Amino acid sequence: MKSLFDTETHSEILSRIDKLTDSSKGQWGKMEVGQMLYHCQFPLKIALKRYNFTKKPNPFMKLLFKSFKKNMYNDKTWKPNLPTAKGLRVTVPKVYAEEKGKLIDLINDFYKERSRKSWDPHPMFGHFTYDQWGQMQYKHLDHHLRQFGV
Repeated sequence: MKSLFDTETHSEILSRIDKLTDSSKGQWGKMEVGQMLYHCQFPLKIALKRYNFTKKPNPFMKLLFKSFKKNMYNDKTWKPNLPTAKGLRVTVPKVYAEEKGKLIDLINDFYKERSRKSWDPHPMFGHFTYDQWGQMQYKHLDHHLRQFGV
C-alpha cells in the first residue's frame, strides 16, 4: 500500500489534485468537487490534531469502527458510495479554489511530519502505526480522486 509519507506518492497525489477543475464531476456520490476537497481535509486535520470530534463514539460504534479498521490501510480499494461518518459529511457548497489550496497545504503539512514516528490515537479507530497513518491518508485521498476521475 502506498503511503502519503513517501515522496513519490506525495507528488503523485498533488499531481492528481492539480488535474481537477472547478467543473470536475464525481463518478459516484453526491459531493461536488469543492465539497470533496473540503471533505478530504478532515482525516489530515485529525492526524495533525487540528480537528476534534465533539461526540465520542458509543461502545457499539467503537466495535463497528474496530471491525472496519484494517480496511483503512490495507491494499483493497474502497468501493464507491461507502457511507461517510456523520461528522465528516459535507452538504453545503464549497469554493473549489479555496478548498483546493487548503487541502494541498494540509497534505504538505502531513508530509512534513514523515520523520515523526509517534502519533496520537485516532479518535474513532484508536492506535495506528506510523505506516498505517501514511497508508490511511493515501487511501482516503486516492478513493476521492478516483471518484472524480483523476
